[in-house]
Amino acid sequence: MTTFADLGLDDAVLRALKDVGYETPSPIQAATIPPLLAGRDVVGLAQTGTGKTAAFALPILSKLDLKQKTPQALVLAPTRELALQVCEAFERYAAHRKGVHVLPVYGGQAYGVQLSALRRGVHVVVGTPGRIMDHLEKGTLDLSELRFLVLDEADEMLNMGFAEDVETILSSTPEDKNVALFSATMPAQIRRLSKSYLRDPQEITVKASSTTAANITQRYLLVSYPQKVDALTRILEVENFEGMIVFVRTKHETETLAEKLRARGFSAAAINGDVAQAVRERTVNQLKSGKLDILVATDVAARGLDVERISHVVNYDIPTDTESYVHRIGRTGRAGRTGDAISFVTPRERYLLKHIEKATKQPLTQMPLPNVDDVNATRLSRFDDAITAALGQTDRIDKFRDIIGHYVQEYDVPEVDVAAALAVVAQGDTPLLLDPAAEARAPRMDDRPDRKDRGDRPERGERRPRGRTDVPMATYRIAVGKRHKVEPRQIVGAIANEGGLQRGDFGHIQIRPDFSLVELPANLPPTVFQKLEETRISGKLIELQPDGGSSRPAARKPRHKD
Repeated sequence: MTTFADLGLDDAVLRALKDVGYETPSPIQAATIPPLLAGRDVVGLAQTGTGKTAAFALPILSKLDLKQKTPQALVLAPTRELALQVCEAFERYAAHRKGVHVLPVYGGQAYGVQLSALRRGVHVVVGTPGRIMDHLEKGTLDLSELRFLVLDEADEMLNMGFAEDVETILSSTPEDKNVALFSATMPAQIRRLSKSYLRDPQEITVKASSTTAANITQRYLLVSYPQKVDALTRILEVENFEGMIVFVRTKHETETLAEKLRARGFSAAAINGDVAQAVRERTVNQLKSGKLDILVATDVAARGLDVERISHVVNYDIPTDTESYVHRIGRTGRAGRTGDAISFVTPRERYLLKHIEKATKQPLTQMPLPNVDDVNATRLSRFDDAITAALGQTDRIDKFRDIIGHYVQEYDVPEVDVAAALAVVAQGDTPLLLDPAAEARAPRMDDRPDRKDRGDRPERGERRPRGRTDVPMATYRIAVGKRHKVEPRQIVGAIANEGGLQRGDFGHIQIRPDFSLVELPANLPPTVFQKLEETRISGKLIELQPDGGSSRPAARKPRHKD
């Protein structure tokens, strides 16, 4: 069996792989790493979830010259989520190569942070095409000594209208660079790009082998990021679970979420890569024995975890690759038992559902958020069970029967009132039942704006009617039109990505020869205009402004430059 050590990787990189628990390379890694280490260009046909990030990150890290301060590697990704994910992977694999600097570059982040990092010197830049183009236009990104270029999810970039930007970036780099192009499909445009900019590339095709057990029920809940804790609390109250693992993305989040759950009365603990092995083993044993019900964990910390008692897995943060998804939900449904997997999906993560369903060949069923009636019915049922269990303890019941009888006789109070008073005492300050009126006043989970996980593209879930019916719309003008070869999808993608809007915010789009008209909510805040100041389509600033001479927010002055 091939190991990572057999592939010729740097010793420091191998130590990092051992830390994160990687033992054997996936097919795409085993096929891609050797030619990249040898300086060969590569075209990889691979779905999301096959491990392609490590396939290009590991050889790049093995060949970096840490003395060179100008960027040596550039990774282009279609979305800021993927760019951040790739950055995290580079940093994880570079843990033992001290002094490696990786910089994410994407729209929505302040230029100052990126500029100061570039001035200090970075080895690897991971960015979206639009923001990379902006830096090239400004002369703030020097690619003259670039040695490695990666196009990750190239078909997605072209589908989002980045074709011209990608070609401009490619033509701005040295000819003798090492190029790796990864794509789930090979349309004619990708084939042409490969022939134009890659030198005799080695083609590698790997199909995702992600499968999930048929005995695991897979569901998802649409929820905004700020409401995740409340949603998880409702699920914990309603679902009949034995043991549960709640997966989050970061080490910090494991501790934070576990603490919030304990504050709400649940038996929860956290494990992550920083937890000592002895503590990890003690925590897992508590989960096995029933002393602990909920484990909040990262992917790395849960690797190899096998506890039959785990009936539920919750993806509090849905993974961005199907390999992690399959690994996570495989922690339940062990030893032939049934299991449940529930994934929290923010509006901008809907596109990940399609990746998961395609790779696992199993549908995920949308579940409703448990409402007040559901929670109250469950609480009453458990209260009934507690009373029934207490009635079975005849010795203790006999002792208290005399005490209650004395109270009834002494104060002439009906026994049912005494029982109700004792229930109040036992319940404490926490009410037994939720208030339905409070839920009626609260916004629905999936109607709230998602401010945590904005991507570089709009959500790609169910199609919604163009234009919102609940807000007034207005016509806006942008400075690109037919002569710039723009399409409606490019306009929606650019404005939604950079401005933080959703597909449902767009109405009718008219593309004229030199400009385009777009219907958007009439009350766009000044921050949207500020975010879109540097936004380009086909290399040209869009210069969004209200049409027809209407006033625009004072915070955004008109710009007139190409």
